[in-house]
Amino acid sequence: MSLTKTVIRSAAPVPKIEEFDRYLFVGPHPDDIEVGAGATAAKLAAEGKEVCFLICTDGRYGDEYAPEGISGDELAELRKKEALESAKLLGVKDVRFLNLSDGGFYGDEELITGIAKTVGDFKPDVILTVDPDVKSECHPDHLNTGRAVKRIAFFAPFGKIMEKYGAERANVKAVAFFMTARPNRFVKTRGFFKKQLEALFTCFPSQYPKENPASASVKLYLTLRAREYGIRHFCSAAEGFRVLGTTHMHCLPEAE
Repeated sequence: MSLTKTVIRSAAPVPKIEEFDRYLFVGPHPDDIEVGAGATAAKLAAEGKEVCFLICTDGRYGDEYAPEGISGDELAELRKKEALESAKLLGVKDVRFLNLSDGGFYGDEELITGIAKTVGDFKPDVILTVDPDVKSECHPDHLNTGRAVKRIAFFAPFGKIMEKYGAERANVKAVAFFMTARPNRFVKTRGFFKKQLEALFTCFPSQYPKENPASASVKLYLTLRAREYGIRHFCSAAEGFRVLGTTHMHCLPEAE
């Protein structure tokens, strides 16, 4: 590690996710929050923190395992119902939807404005979403959502800029990316990992039917990931995030 990075990390340490009070989880699709950070969301909710889910697209094209013959509109409604049931199981009462079309069939400004208005209304301390800087990520909804959150996380404290989006300012203190290849903060999720699995595999039958071998593969992946991160931090399960505080978001490549 370079001397500059060492000094920066000492002078401006990466925020600890759990030290705040208000959390906005932004998912590209129904089920992405659960896959990437479901156990953390459940833990924060159980601790009495204010937790909100924002789901950006309707998932209408995620029909690989959906009931045969279901229309796009019907699947979108089904997936919304599944998302609400999952959030309830995780202890999250505030769930919001932008209702944009799955597959990237929307304008960037629609997505950015929708996220900005939610941030201005909920006023989170931390925004959590998918990492758009993962080199292997190809899904446009994941990339678009992560990039939009990065923009709004930075601009949220600037009232005149937020006005351009029809939104109020918000004192966002950190952004935390899940589904990341470079985690720098970890949340111990012992006692909540099972709830994450329950939310995914009981509340989202259109995506994870019990009889499909792919569901078992997803469960194995999540189990291995939780255990690997847990071992690093001397616990049975954990989730990893790439966290940036406000100091790290601009003109500071050493924070990478």
